[in-house]
Amino acid sequence: MKPMGRRGFLAASTALGIGAGLSTHAILSETSENETSDKTSDRTSEILRRDQDLPFIGTEETFSTPTLLKLNSINQDHIAFLEEIGLSDLGQRRISDMDAGGLNVQILSAHTPSVQNVPGHRGIDLAHRLNRQLVDGPIATYPDRFKAFATLPLRSPEAAADELERSVREDGFLGALTNGHIAKKYLDHPDFEPVLARAVALDVPIYLHPGYPADEVFKIYYSTTRSKYTEEYQDYIFSGSGYGWHQEVLVQCIRMITYGVFDRFPKLKIIIGHMGEGLPFYYERIVNDMGEPTKDSLEKPIGKYFQDNFWVTTSAFPQTELLDLLLKYISVDRVMFATDYPFADIKEQTDWFRGVDLPREDKEKIAFRNAENLFGMKVPVT
Repeated sequence: MKPMGRRGFLAASTALGIGAGLSTHAILSETSENETSDKTSDRTSEILRRDQDLPFIGTEETFSTPTLLKLNSINQDHIAFLEEIGLSDLGQRRISDMDAGGLNVQILSAHTPSVQNVPGHRGIDLAHRLNRQLVDGPIATYPDRFKAFATLPLRSPEAAADELERSVREDGFLGALTNGHIAKKYLDHPDFEPVLARAVALDVPIYLHPGYPADEVFKIYYSTTRSKYTEEYQDYIFSGSGYGWHQEVLVQCIRMITYGVFDRFPKLKIIIGHMGEGLPFYYERIVNDMGEPTKDSLEKPIGKYFQDNFWVTTSAFPQTELLDLLLKYISVDRVMFATDYPFADIKEQTDWFRGVDLPREDKEKIAFRNAENLFGMKVPVT
């Protein structure tokens, strides 16, 4: 599989209707299928016209730099692919794509795993310089179009807490984004309590983005010795965007709940992306099966933490049936729009959401109002 695989996967998924934005229903006959399709199409067109003016804040929008590309890429071909799709572009190309899709604001975050696993003074310096590059570059040039999550040197938790505070207070950052495990530890580990405490004190959220597994996990779960079945990038994508990432974030969420993070920090705000990283599908199973063994150790029923401490974004999952399922378990006041640009197409996702059959008030909440409330910001008037 060549580096273009993820883009091709997304394009193929869209072609197959995965991203079409219309719920599918049982088909009783060819006639009923056509009639249903016509009615659905008419309804979607009506909603699209009604909501064409809907503004959007994109809450998971990725960028990179030459330093990050070198640090976090597999090889030169991988770097070339990431450059080709515009990951490092923080200027007119990105703005043009935003304009084409009607995306008013991007909240920028550094691509996985950023510099969070770089230890010592080098990691501290890299994180600080990366944050300042955003402030002095794209945010200064396009102050109404770009906001940002801070990159943190998480191998040095006290320094990470200080950089979070500096970036929020001095540079106006909206919180921080993390990428999976930090040297085989998750945020429920006591080492990271200074970071969590500072986020609570600052009243800013932490976005849990996926990260790649530790080497031992990768070897057990995502690789094989049978070379016939492994193309160049297959295992990498299998452990990442193709499957592993989404399980990894959900595991971290459950760990944070069951190991008492939110009892120690009841006002901690956590964001997860990709339509809940599988949470809607597993929600009842998690709550039902984990409820009994945690009832004496936790201060609240396990499901209550998902309601009180989590926000969920739609990033790269323009599927109405998944949004419907998510809203069955998570309040519409806790769902936010995102595109996962440049790995996913902005216009495809804004067009999808404009056609979703929800009340206008709910769509405004998801498209921009919930982000405005959470981050204390406003969509710029255009």
